[in-house]
Amino acid sequence: MKPLKRKIVNDPVWGFIEWDSPLLLDLISHPYVQRLRRIKQLGLSSLVYPGANHTRFEHVIGATHLVRSALDVLKTKGHQITDEETTGVLAAILLHDVGHGPFSHALEESMVKGVSHEVISKLFMHQLNREFDGRLDLAIQIFAGEYHKKFLHQLVSSQLDMDRLDYLKRDSFYSGVSEGIVSSDRIIKMLNIRNDELVVESKGIYSIEKFLIARRLMYWQVYMHKTVLSAEHMMISLLRRAHELASGGDTVFAPPALGVFLRGDVSRYQFESGDPQTVKSALQLFAELDDTDILSSIKEWTRHPDVILSTLSRDIINRNLFKIKLSSHPVTEKKKEELRSQVMETFSVTASEADYFVISGMAANNAYKPSVEQINVLFKNGKIKDIKDASDINLSGLSATVRKYFVCYPREIISK
Repeated sequence: MKPLKRKIVNDPVWGFIEWDSPLLLDLISHPYVQRLRRIKQLGLSSLVYPGANHTRFEHVIGATHLVRSALDVLKTKGHQITDEETTGVLAAILLHDVGHGPFSHALEESMVKGVSHEVISKLFMHQLNREFDGRLDLAIQIFAGEYHKKFLHQLVSSQLDMDRLDYLKRDSFYSGVSEGIVSSDRIIKMLNIRNDELVVESKGIYSIEKFLIARRLMYWQVYMHKTVLSAEHMMISLLRRAHELASGGDTVFAPPALGVFLRGDVSRYQFESGDPQTVKSALQLFAELDDTDILSSIKEWTRHPDVILSTLSRDIINRNLFKIKLSSHPVTEKKKEELRSQVMETFSVTASEADYFVISGMAANNAYKPSVEQINVLFKNGKIKDIKDASDINLSGLSATVRKYFVCYPREIISK
């Protein structure tokens, strides 16, 4: 009998993590998962927080570790979870981010419109399932919320899933923003199951309150920091311009796979066609994309004759980020017209081209969405309450959607 193969990962956030499942070890070694080593977890946030250079690979490793810890806790409390179910939910969390592209949100909005990273993750999972002869059937059911034990899906995707517990602590660790630190170990120890759903025992109320507050603070301090918003929307404008030039027949440097997407040779249709070979070909091209493709192209584009492409590229490479102004109200058309006029004069571009330099939009977030799914608290008398009702502090502000409107424009122009 062959000895069981094991690997140990030394994670700076969770310490030593042991892997002993043959399926999980095979998945980790697959190029689709290894590709996540080359995609930053926080995209352009390192332009604000220099230490935030961790990758999505580290995140999925950590999230898988937390799911395993949660399963161990639930088993000790008498809940029956089979070995097959354990492997299935661990595979589901390991693959939950496999569909992220480089600078994912910028890529989604600029080159693969209408196809979210969640959809691409599902397609990757189905493709892997074919390669692994159906060994991911249960993982896919759990990931999609189709398995009869709902709590397994909730560990992967819910308002208190292990994905969030990992990225809050990990992003806090690498960014240096201490407000994101949550009592992950205590939350996991307080997990239980009632009516086939995850609940938190009442002793964990304060940890859940801290978790929700941490989510709110991290969103506005890190994920939607105003300078990060500026950088991300500059990237969206930049990729949109590269796509427009390449699809119009202009020569735009790009690695082969990126060039296919810039020219528009791969579209939403290929991903949604339903034909296994067509989908496989699209996924293979997508799997070749990572942060290095985008960054190496941007460096080359700094010398492109197109003033829009070269200016935006230089500004991102040299961190000459657009000025951004936030407001509680949408930016007026009059204000945007004033900014466009100044851009046209400063950069000698047309009115339509000025749109690449004057970017407006809205950022919105709420830390808790009880209307979608609740975080339920289990009391000793057996009663269950939603956290906002169980808490002795007012959490209504955390469930309210906060909207911030913004406008970005080059620092070279003067705005009153």
